[in-house]
Amino acid sequence: MPYTDKGHLEIEDRGAVLVVRVDGGPHGEFGLDIANQLDRLVDRVDRDPGIRAVVFTGAHPERFVSHAAVRWLQEEGAASPTVGRRAASAVVSVAKGVDRARALDPVVRRTPLRGALQLERLHATFLRMNASGVVFAAALNGSALGLGAEFAWACDLRVMADGDFFIGQPEILLGIIPGGGGTQRLTRLIGTHRSLAAILSGRPFTPAEALANGAVDEVVPQDEVVARATALAGHLGARSKGSVAAAKRSVYFGGSMSLTDGLHVERTEFFTRVMSKEGQELMLDYIATTESTGELPLYDPDTYAQALASGSVPGHRSTQPKRR
Repeated sequence: MPYTDKGHLEIEDRGAVLVVRVDGGPHGEFGLDIANQLDRLVDRVDRDPGIRAVVFTGAHPERFVSHAAVRWLQEEGAASPTVGRRAASAVVSVAKGVDRARALDPVVRRTPLRGALQLERLHATFLRMNASGVVFAAALNGSALGLGAEFAWACDLRVMADGDFFIGQPEILLGIIPGGGGTQRLTRLIGTHRSLAAILSGRPFTPAEALANGAVDEVVPQDEVVARATALAGHLGARSKGSVAAAKRSVYFGGSMSLTDGLHVERTEFFTRVMSKEGQELMLDYIATTESTGELPLYDPDTYAQALASGSVPGHRSTQPKRR
């Protein structure tokens, strides 16, 4: 039976936070429709200054996202001739260029290059999430394998349901490897050896194992997953959107470079913020408060607690800055 998409995103607007239920049909699979809708969603929230966080959860009662639609992967693979590593590298390089140009899309969709283009675009969507000023959280209401796990790894936060659930990369058991970023993001989360061992074995992590190795941030009862992920994402999303984006780019992109190159990324992002109107206003407010009280505001426990709760240091200046 040819592959047909059945997935969609159900978006619930909660003001500064969007709760998005990923509906991959009866099996909870991630297919091309979900990939395309996710791309549009990331574009939307990046452009909207009022949206600070997005929480993803599964519409399936026991699955976040089961894995990629295998028929989708199989058919796209079958549409292309068998190639070696050098030829495959050339194909994905061409796909990157085509994706940037976009103009050739209608033509490419009728060629064997379309699978590489689809994967390139999904990677680009995940990278835009990593560079965004919006905080993305995965509320893992159940199990996630393959692309479902990779979707979670691409988020900034992961809260997983306690119970008989699992998360991991089983692709090697189908004669393939992770293709949605699993070899890279899981490695950055838990380290090279543990990531390689997990990918080679194909055995997923239990919630307790995922928490212990740093693959998820918290494990809570299933009925509390969305609420907890929403609270965490909303809390971090209350910080300056521009500064959240700068910090994420520095960590995600600079953190995987050499120290010299990573420091260059950090300096670049730092100067964009220290010269921004928002950064200048908050620093001047901090100076004015210090002069008024005779103490550094962050060394006052109550002030520090207020700053952590609100997302910025409170001060005595009459004009409070607008966050961007």
